[in-house]
Formats: sequence, C-alpha cells, structure tokens
Amino acid sequence: MVSVTVSPLAGACGAIVSGVDLSVELGVDEIGSIRQALLDHQVIFFRNQCITPEQHKAFGRRFGPLLVHPQYVNLEGHPEVLPVLKEADAKENVGGVWHSDLSNLAAPPLGSILYAKEIPPYGGDTMFANQILAYEALSHGMKELLGQLRAYHSSQVLSDAATRDDRNATRSTKLRGDIYTGADVNLHPVVRTHPETGHQSIFVDAPHTIGFEGMSKEESAPLLKFLFQHCIRPEFTCRFRWEKGAVAFWDNRCLLHYALNDYCGQRRYLERVTIGGLRPQ
Repeated sequence: MVSVTVSPLAGACGAIVSGVDLSVELGVDEIGSIRQALLDHQVIFFRNQCITPEQHKAFGRRFGPLLVHPQYVNLEGHPEVLPVLKEADAKENVGGVWHSDLSNLAAPPLGSILYAKEIPPYGGDTMFANQILAYEALSHGMKELLGQLRAYHSSQVLSDAATRDDRNATRSTKLRGDIYTGADVNLHPVVRTHPETGHQSIFVDAPHTIGFEGMSKEESAPLLKFLFQHCIRPEFTCRFRWEKGAVAFWDNRCLLHYALNDYCGQRRYLERVTIGGLRPQ
C-alpha cells in the first residue's frame, strides 16, 4: 500500500493529498487518513485522477450517503452526480458566489467531491474560506451574541419559477422544470459545532441566509451584511488552480466556497457528488 501524504496548500485551509488512486477501492487506513486530512485542513485536493461516475460515487459513499441535487438537472443515468458545466458561449457559471452547498436543507451536506474533466487553459479557480477561523477572529461580545441566534436558510434563490428561464438562459448547468413548489426554508444555529472535531464556526451564506429568528429582514440585514463580508476575509481563504484529473473534497460544515468566472469563451466541465450530513447543532 502506498502511504498517504498530506501537504498544506495555504495557512488558512487546504492541503494536497498524494499517494491515493481514487479509481480503486481504498482500504480502511487510507480512508481514515483522508478523513483526518479533511478534518485538519477543511478542503483537500488530489491530482492526476481518472475516475468514472461509478468510481466517483463509490469513493463518496465511503464518507456517507449521497444526495441527489434537488434543483439542478443531474447526470443522465447517475442522479447522484451533478454536472458542473460552463460552455464557451455561456455568460454565467454555477457557484459564482460565496456559499455553502444546500444550507437550506434540514440536514445540509457533510461535503462535496468535485472532479475536473475539462479545464480551460487559464481561469476557473475555486476559492475556499475557513469559517472556523472566521469565528475565532470575532470579538468576545460578537461570539456571545451570535451564539444565541438562529437564522433562516432558504432555497428561494433557485426556487423562484420566474427566474428559472433567466438563469437557464445564461448557464449551461440547468435548473429542472419540475421543482417549483415553493422555497425550502430551515432554521439553523448561526454558530454551529462540528460533529467530529468540536470546533465552532459561523454558519451563514449570502445566497441562502435570509434573516434571524425573531427579527425582521430589515433588522437582520446589517448584521448579515457584516458577517457575509467578515467570513470571506483574505486571511481565511485558499485558492485552488484546477487541472484535468484534479479532485477537490471540501467540508461543507465549516467552509464557504466560490467558483471564479474569469474564463470567458472557454469550456469548463466538472462532476460533483454530495455527501449527506446531519442537522447542525
């Protein structure tokens, strides 16, 4: 067995994992090393992989049950796989805003595993922001305040039938036509405790978090604006340059991410599986 090596990518989060072939069934020790690397670095990256959708799903299932994305059109024959595509003539990308995947669910995902199949010669990097560090950087008074709050997370950004055609006109990954039955809204703690490490982190994101419990949207807006800006400070982030065959595995419980849309006229295609999680505590 080739030993797993972990090399930090940045000071805030992120590490490169070597000595792993994701196309084969990994042993318990290898999976344990990968899980520990994820807990230690929040997002981990693998280079030079070649995996099929079945192998992609099999690797994801070693960490938990896979989710079917409730809003986007999934890969034909593989409903657990989400195509993350931007054709050369598309104006907008998917994920081009700082966010946490599906935080509107009652039990948001543990994490996501994204596999690069076609990458432009430049651009298309993904950024990640460590929300444990974001929490630790707050004042004592702000920590006390946030620790008492819960926030509403809504799927409204993707669940408005009036905007579906507009979004689909500018994006290659399409929203389904059968999902518009109203926004899915759930209440989560603003400060969540990681179920495996015990670390506390901020759990809000601009596309989903719409207000605090017991407050109006107008009352919630100033504090949310502060948090959205605070959570993505440069010192909390790392940036990953994609290449064909690269894989990113991020911990959705304590991380935000952002896909840059800076490769106009170039095609970019990746595939993602998403691992189910627990209700935030």
